Amino acid sequence: MGGGGGASGKEKLLIVTVATQDTEGFKRFLVSAKHFNYTVKVLGRREKWRAGDDMSATGGGQKVRLLKEALEEMKNEDTIILFTDSYDVLFSSGPKELLKKFQQAKHKVVFSSESLIWPDRHLEDKHPHVTEGNRFLGSGGFIGYLPSIREMVADWKGEDSDSDQLFFTNIYIDPVKRKSINITVDNKCRMFQNLHGALGEVVLKFEDGRVRARNVLYDTLPVVVHGNGPTKLQINYLGNYIPNLWTFETGCTACNEGLLPLEGLQESEYPLVLIAIFIQKPTPFVTVFFERLLKLQYPKNRLKLFIHNQEAHHESQVSLFLKDHGSLYQDVRVSGPEDEMDTAASRNLAIDVCRKDEGCDYFFTLDIEVVLKNENTLKILIEQNLSFVAPMITRAGRLWSNFWGALSAEGFYARSEDYVDIVQGRRVGVWNVPYVSSVYLLKASLLRSELTDFDLFNSDILDPDMAFCHNIRKQGVFMFVTNMQTFGRIVSTETYQTSHLHNDLWQIFENPVDWQERYIHENYTYIMRDKLIETPCPDVYWFPIFSDVACDHIVEEMEHFGKWSGGDNTDVRIQGGYENVPTIDIHMNQINFEKEWHKFLLEYIAPITEKMYPGYFTKCATPLNFVVRYKPDEQPLLAPHHDASTFTVNIALNRKEVDYQGGGCRFLRYDCSIEATRKGWTLMHPGRLTHYHEGLPTTGGVRYIAVSFVDP
Repeated sequence: MGGGGGASGKEKLLIVTVATQDTEGFKRFLVSAKHFNYTVKVLGRREKWRAGDDMSATGGGQKVRLLKEALEEMKNEDTIILFTDSYDVLFSSGPKELLKKFQQAKHKVVFSSESLIWPDRHLEDKHPHVTEGNRFLGSGGFIGYLPSIREMVADWKGEDSDSDQLFFTNIYIDPVKRKSINITVDNKCRMFQNLHGALGEVVLKFEDGRVRARNVLYDTLPVVVHGNGPTKLQINYLGNYIPNLWTFETGCTACNEGLLPLEGLQESEYPLVLIAIFIQKPTPFVTVFFERLLKLQYPKNRLKLFIHNQEAHHESQVSLFLKDHGSLYQDVRVSGPEDEMDTAASRNLAIDVCRKDEGCDYFFTLDIEVVLKNENTLKILIEQNLSFVAPMITRAGRLWSNFWGALSAEGFYARSEDYVDIVQGRRVGVWNVPYVSSVYLLKASLLRSELTDFDLFNSDILDPDMAFCHNIRKQGVFMFVTNMQTFGRIVSTETYQTSHLHNDLWQIFENPVDWQERYIHENYTYIMRDKLIETPCPDVYWFPIFSDVACDHIVEEMEHFGKWSGGDNTDVRIQGGYENVPTIDIHMNQINFEKEWHKFLLEYIAPITEKMYPGYFTKCATPLNFVVRYKPDEQPLLAPHHDASTFTVNIALNRKEVDYQGGGCRFLRYDCSIEATRKGWTLMHPGRLTHYHEGLPTTGGVRYIAVSFVDP
């Protein structure tokens, strides 16, 4: 918005504020002032704050005393003073527009306005009435000529802890003083927007690569936006965009400013990080979690580990990881189920370990459910150079993430207007949010300054994560979440059972992405594109399907179950009770794996069947899914036979010449044998009519195959 003021006008304008601490809010205020080239004078830099907080009715008098002292030293009577709070204030536009609007107000002093009266409701009737807009004065921001403001504060004789709001209100409601000083309030929020009592009125306005706050009630574009009283979260939200921090045209404009580059550092110069790992309940893919931890791109000798495990079920996995890899880290501290520490206590302790360790530069918390796919996550977070920053992680196929965009009045989850866009990557940046969980990085210096309270996670009414975020917000610390890169996801623990040997096998429904990464062959996704399907015999297709881990887990699960059939024709497990071509086997339904196996066939076998046998579509109806065991002294081979299926899937679960000798499959009609079977690869062939086949003798060791008769 142009017009008014001019260069000379801007030079006459001085922003005056009080800041006794360099809070993150204060730094944000200075950034927004610098963006518009305001001149700022900061008072109270070396003083202790003695004037209470702005959530209480009293306090603020210290600001008036400091202002009065500063005005007495100012000599240029033409100066226009904008006096404003700073910890929770943003500039939305520049000096030119502000001065123009001040001149249009035609008063010597203009205060911000509020729809709510405080601290004394009895004074309501004494406020001048207005035909439209807010009646009440807000002391958090006012603009005026130097002599007029000097006159206004001349009578201040109060204590630092007295109310500045009450002091200015009493001047304003006194008709004589109001007239002599020539005071008014900005009742339609043309210059000042106080958010308290006006949250429904204020929206972000995106226009031509610029972001403003807009008051939709009065259709005004305020220049100074103040998150007064209990509206700190809302000013934080607006501060993600204003002034021009993120626009649709530019994306994030400040995300690469103030970074702390690690490139070029010697390994010994890297910051020392304490990684705190928390296992609170039975969780799938814990072994994979530790594999990923090992792959984290960061010098291991600059990492310390704190592992708190509340779950006896996972003790063996923790022990195995530490036995094999613990010595790589500078230090390892473990707390197990026997310590009987709850979630809050363990997290308080972990943070305190870093707080008290003079060498600790960062605290990185990592819950066991977190799947960190990005090996550079820790480096990326450190380079952001923020006191508190989290990588955004999501849950596959859901709008769940590890942050909340807003809070309800009761302090629980609420969805911010931009939440879905951030989670789905339509808005990319570094976002100031009110709640983060599961994985985040804290500067240790913060733990030794603002967050010195040991008991950060405990609360009578909030769960530990919410209590922690509440305490951080209370200290004025900003929590940021970044979605500048893809970092990973979180596994669901909702249906995880611990009754099997390898419980992760049962996670194909609840955590399908993790299941695929763990159990499906790494080359499976290339099958169609790169023609990885081989045809060793007519109409017999051979392709990779299972990872080595999948094969091992299925075999171990069956041997753990142990109830192998006798290999007789009589078999009570099947309909009719008679097996024409018996094998020594265990059926999938005996280990309650039938539903999961059917899902596997539908997801991974059916698409290839339909590709290789054009015009044939399958729902993978399978009366029989089983694992067969061949041993020379038990059942070494299988006589020639047809399968009771439209097509058969036959997956090799172990390695020829390593785990067994001999074996293979021969199709008699084509005199075609496949003897060099590959672990994790499946043969897929027609069952009836054409593909009469036999199992060749296993001459040594033990051979395992998984078989499905599909569409009988």
